[in-house]
Amino acid sequence: MASEPSTQSRVMFQAADKTEEPAHRKLGKLTVKYNRKDLQRRLDIEEWIDGQLHLLFDCEEEEIPELEIDIDELLELTGEGQRTRLQELLQECGKPKEDFINGLLYRIKGLRKMSGPLKK
Repeated sequence: MASEPSTQSRVMFQAADKTEEPAHRKLGKLTVKYNRKDLQRRLDIEEWIDGQLHLLFDCEEEEIPELEIDIDELLELTGEGQRTRLQELLQECGKPKEDFINGLLYRIKGLRKMSGPLKK
């Protein structure tokens, strides 16, 4: 009789493992939908923006004015619209910002807009 309960729990345990596999497969589909290379490129651009804002405003992160540069918003605009939007966002900056704007516009060329869940 002692062997029966262990056999029953073993069967239940195997059934639980089979239900976890589809969740794992869904994760695989997610990484296919969002190209890992594109995600890394976007992260690199965001880190570059952060570093450049520190240089432009010449201060610590806590002292940088409330400023959000939305890459997806920029991608929806035309070339000149992108430049105009960045100039609007950086109007409080006293330093020359043309190099930053040109650098950012160069970096986002060819970048695709992200959809829903991964957008911040």
